[in-house]
Amino acid sequence: MKTLILAAGRGKRLGELSSDRNKCMLPIRNKPLIEYSLDSAIQIDTSEIIIVTGYKGDEIVKRYGPAYQGKHIVYVEQNEQHGLVHAIECAKDAIGSEDFMLMLGDELMINPRHKEMKEFFNEKELFGVCGVVKVDDINLVKKTYSVIQADDQRVIRLVEKPNNPQNNIMGTGNCVFRNKILSYISKTPINQNRGEKELTDLIQCAVDEGKPVFTFDICDHYVNVNIPEEIKKVESYFSHL
Repeated sequence: MKTLILAAGRGKRLGELSSDRNKCMLPIRNKPLIEYSLDSAIQIDTSEIIIVTGYKGDEIVKRYGPAYQGKHIVYVEQNEQHGLVHAIECAKDAIGSEDFMLMLGDELMINPRHKEMKEFFNEKELFGVCGVVKVDDINLVKKTYSVIQADDQRVIRLVEKPNNPQNNIMGTGNCVFRNKILSYISKTPINQNRGEKELTDLIQCAVDEGKPVFTFDICDHYVNVNIPEEIKKVESYFSHL
């Protein structure tokens, strides 16, 4: 299983904090944000790490070079930022025929359980697993996506940035997929509001064809770093460890 880390975004909402650097290189407790994803990739004993770069991508390449803790890194450039599905499509050749774990370089998790999620994926012989976290404030779900699921955690419906979340299950960009998920990219509709293909719609295409996609509680706390206040939130989580 390979690990695909998406790290191409500009991070405009971070203002001056990301004006001269890739936002995934923002320092969080004395190491770049993306390094938390890299550490999780090592945890699952990945066969190879693929990093999709874009804005200020040279900074990432210069920092990590050809390997991280002995695991080979392949860099793929997303010349134009057209969303997560487009970034995955850019990496198709690098992924090859292997299954893969998807991570977002601007997401940070407290007490991540990627190894356990991989084991769940393999033991249940699933098509996909969406890493989720249960939040106290249901409004947080509006920032990512919501999950409507059966009692056994099988995904029924994913809703991107819902106006009215039906529960407190907050979806993350950390997922595990069979390689065949790549064949659904061409079937994924373009979101009319954002003008790009959404990860949730890609997964929904597989769900609608009966593929077994389940959720997994991936961490204790989760932050997708998009604004300065979220950096402070990350620091507050660490302070309680």
